[in-house]
Amino acid sequence: MDPMTDIFRTMHVTAFGQHRLEATAPWGLIQEGQTEKRGKKISPTDLAHFAMLSRGNCWLSVEGIPEPIPLTGGDCILLARGTSFVMRDSLRTRPKRSFREVAARDGSNVAHYGGGGAPTTIVCGSLSFDRASLKPITQLLPSFILIKADQAHTLALHNTMQALASEMAEQAPGSEVVATRLGEVLFIQALRAHIASGVGWRNKGWLRAIFDPQIGIALSAIHDSVDIRWTVESLAETAAMSRSAFAARFKELLEQTPLEYVTEWRMQKAMQLLEQRDKKLIEVARSVGYESDAAFSKAFKRVVGASPGEYLKRGFEDRDNAGMAEAF
Repeated sequence: MDPMTDIFRTMHVTAFGQHRLEATAPWGLIQEGQTEKRGKKISPTDLAHFAMLSRGNCWLSVEGIPEPIPLTGGDCILLARGTSFVMRDSLRTRPKRSFREVAARDGSNVAHYGGGGAPTTIVCGSLSFDRASLKPITQLLPSFILIKADQAHTLALHNTMQALASEMAEQAPGSEVVATRLGEVLFIQALRAHIASGVGWRNKGWLRAIFDPQIGIALSAIHDSVDIRWTVESLAETAAMSRSAFAARFKELLEQTPLEYVTEWRMQKAMQLLEQRDKKLIEVARSVGYESDAAFSKAFKRVVGASPGEYLKRGFEDRDNAGMAEAF
């Protein structure tokens, strides 16, 4: 199994708050980086926003990017929560309101804003990830992804976005369920398009390691057989490298040792298995390479910061106490 497939299978993505913004010039909206909503901290699992221009043109300004970005129909963006940005019809327009202030109300999924001029339609939504998905997602997801309408390898993504826009327009029976599923597919397709662009793996990091001709082989072996008793020597042999060269290159790209990565990924898989609640603890332990539940529990607590039982209890408390954040 290649690492990307393993991560996509392991992570759980929920799309929520999908709506359509009908903006007319002049218009300008701002999204401040948020750590709280209505006096409560935002759940760290509410991790990203997505948007697609299905009609018209606008300008996007993103925190940390010096130049404004022109967007046109068919362009898609994915932004990590906490990233400040501005969308507006013209660089001369000063944004006066936030996305939250003009959000759809009273059960509608359409928001209207602007001065009555040239129209722009934006399909928006948010994505939430379960706790077991957070680490691999943050390794994959930069603060901002732009997929242009004319970019190669994006046909499937744009088809999904168009289908989502259609669901938002028609509101047929079951539209909310269909829109949620489409949002999940959209996220994976956006990451695939980002990877295909080559932008995501030019420097250090997880994506760069996957595409490294030798370290990538070792990562594939780990993800294919997480239950094997991997050692630095056996991984180096898999990568056809010397032990010292392999360990140094792995640490350079991933900023952790090979065995730290193995243990961490085992715990990611274990969190997923635990949340399914259909296996005994010893079965989970053996699935990720531990012969005893005691050894597994010790490693789990060291990596996750809680015992398996505490982890599950905390998860139920989080679900009881946290509501979904509104999109944008």
